[in-house]
Amino acid sequence: MDGLRELYQQVILDHNKNPRNFSRPASTNRTGEGYNPLCGDHYTLYAEVNGDVVTDIGFQGSGCAISKASASVMSSTLKGKTKADFETLFRAFQEMVKGEPGAGSGIAEMGKLAAFEGVSEHPSRIKCATLAWHTLNSMLQGQPDVVSTE
Repeated sequence: MDGLRELYQQVILDHNKNPRNFSRPASTNRTGEGYNPLCGDHYTLYAEVNGDVVTDIGFQGSGCAISKASASVMSSTLKGKTKADFETLFRAFQEMVKGEPGAGSGIAEMGKLAAFEGVSEHPSRIKCATLAWHTLNSMLQGQPDVVSTE
């Protein structure tokens, strides 16, 4: 178990230091802004959504290691997925980071997103881990307001 936790920490540290999709894609038709006043995380997400598919996604901004790594892993995971795929992963991710009963059963299917399982042990970090997710959810729902964790 300690080896798995160490691997998860390495995933988070790698995605924080070398975030994937940390740019504005050339073509976007959705933009959203997310802000966590408690931690100071502030990101702008950009997506190209064609029909029901998120064909490209990127983000810019700054924040703590957990928020940046979460945005990085989320964007890598969701590129090329449908809105329905996002909704399924969004629910599963929230349940996992909140430590909800039964959430651990699907961790193996979550790929690198499973690295955030330990966030449930630190409730003040849940908002950091879910900021990009809530921002993308708002974007996909057509709600252009700034998403705040407060």
